[in-house]
Amino acid sequence: MNKRKRLTIRIIAALILLAGITVLVYPYVTNFLYNTQVTQMVQSFEADILKDDSRLEQLYQKMVAENEQLFANGQQNLYDPFAYEQPGLDLTQYGLTDNIVGYITIPKMDIVLPIYLGASNGNLKLGAVHLTQTSYPVGGPNTNSLIAAHRGYSKALMFRKIDVLEIGDAIEIRNFRETLTYRVIRTEEIDANDISAVFIQPQKELITLMSCQPYPRNYMRYLVFCERMP
Repeated sequence: MNKRKRLTIRIIAALILLAGITVLVYPYVTNFLYNTQVTQMVQSFEADILKDDSRLEQLYQKMVAENEQLFANGQQNLYDPFAYEQPGLDLTQYGLTDNIVGYITIPKMDIVLPIYLGASNGNLKLGAVHLTQTSYPVGGPNTNSLIAAHRGYSKALMFRKIDVLEIGDAIEIRNFRETLTYRVIRTEEIDANDISAVFIQPQKELITLMSCQPYPRNYMRYLVFCERMP
């Protein structure tokens, strides 16, 4: 074998090795970049809510009132996918420049995600989403806020490890007013169309996390029910 052939083989082998390393490293790099972006968004959000802005109190009162109305009318529109994809409010009108209502922290999963209003495809690429026609994530009795995120998104982990959560694990929701702490009380797998599983439960103060099941397919839904700690 002459020198040129040996050199060609070495170059090909090096390229194959480089391609393999790239495939292995790529998810970690993209997740790192996404987490860096989230950190910047959290800092921006914290700066927004530290401003002396009466609009945030107006926003809170509006969300509380709408949560009460949702419970009173039995969440009649929850069965309509279009209804929960469309955000009910434009948060920029209330001084939240990135249009996020807050962020969720799950220590067991080692994630922090911004929460966008409306479960549209665009918002699901950015972070966690709040499903319209479920309670806004501001707490209070007779509430159940449904927070969903991708499980197999290529650029970030998001809810990929949702099934590691167990009863008693802590979940935090930092909204524009306060930090709410919840504990996991149960998990459940449901049919993708069984939206009744996430209805508000009387006298309960809940959030429900949702993602696709089984990973990486999506014909079922994995739910984590969490109840607020005193």
